[in-house]
Amino acid sequence: MYLLKLIARNALRHKLRTLLTVVGLTIAVLAYGLLHTVVDAWYAGAAAASNARLVTRNAISLVFPLPLSYENRIRGVDGVTLVARSNWFGGIYREPKNFFAQFAVSDNYLDLYPEFILPAQQRSDFMRDRKGCLVGRQLATQFGFKVGDVIPIKGTIYPGTWEFVVRGIMDGRDESTITRQLLFHWDYLNESVRKTSTRRANQVGVYVLGISNPDDAAAISRRVDSVFRNSLAETLTETEQAFQLGFVAMSNQIIAAIRVVSYVVIVIIMAVMANAMAMSARERTVEYATLKALGFRPAFLALLVFGESMVICAIGGGLGILVTPPAASLFKQATGGVFPVFSVSAETIRLQAACALAIALAAAIVPALHAARVRIVEGLRAIG
Repeated sequence: MYLLKLIARNALRHKLRTLLTVVGLTIAVLAYGLLHTVVDAWYAGAAAASNARLVTRNAISLVFPLPLSYENRIRGVDGVTLVARSNWFGGIYREPKNFFAQFAVSDNYLDLYPEFILPAQQRSDFMRDRKGCLVGRQLATQFGFKVGDVIPIKGTIYPGTWEFVVRGIMDGRDESTITRQLLFHWDYLNESVRKTSTRRANQVGVYVLGISNPDDAAAISRRVDSVFRNSLAETLTETEQAFQLGFVAMSNQIIAAIRVVSYVVIVIIMAVMANAMAMSARERTVEYATLKALGFRPAFLALLVFGESMVICAIGGGLGILVTPPAASLFKQATGGVFPVFSVSAETIRLQAACALAIALAAAIVPALHAARVRIVEGLRAIG
């Protein structure tokens, strides 16, 4: 108990210095948590993707579509239970900054995505309306879409202004499910394209495959691709998760830079903390010498320094961890829903705590050695 009181008094002896150090630690731990959450959000789509679904695309590039005739041949591959069509639409809602994903999908698309929760009546209404669309809950919340609203989308890949009627709002099975997309009928897109450009009709962006056994995903992928080997449009089939990670890989350098910055912040505050502890130890040289003269052992003096560092880092790190979730919520609102899933994970909190502990230990090592090695005679002669 006496040791704890002494540590607390040492930590509060220079209140302004301690306050500034705590504030710096809070900001550093908060910044680290937010940057780590950004990285998690970047991978959210791939993390939520399923290994039980396969995606078949053109082997050359995703830009090139596949013929509609491939569907029946894929369906006949052993292990494939369901085949759905999906085309990226890439339109603009009002202005370019209002970006969100739009897909033209076949009527059985939702059968492959049980994580999207849609009332039966709304799905029935969607199936009956050729111009009907489904929007995710996150998207509906962001733009205020309601059932019955008409959404005008200016086509970029498919020219013209397209109007879709909201027939249903999809909820996610849990918080990790991204519901920031608009789905509409592939048949409607295909019929419209056929009227203006016959050559672009009956083309599918990707096929989404349901399979009987996720453990056979690799073998089924090879069987699908072997069907179209040496054809005019060879295919590349992979799990949905691998497909999503392919997009993330395009921004690996950005993600790496964010990771580096997050650790640079920790290193900087570690240097600040070490300087503060060194100043405190130097000012207390006489006190350490006096304690040694009274019979206190070097380990006790080192424990005083480590204890003070731990207390300061515990306060600063604790405050940083506490304010991270509300700060993440504000950041999500400020970015306008760029990251559909932006929540602080338990792993991020553990890493923040680990960083605070590492700062405390690293900052106290040199001052603790100084306190433990101080000589009584020289220490008592020290001034300042």
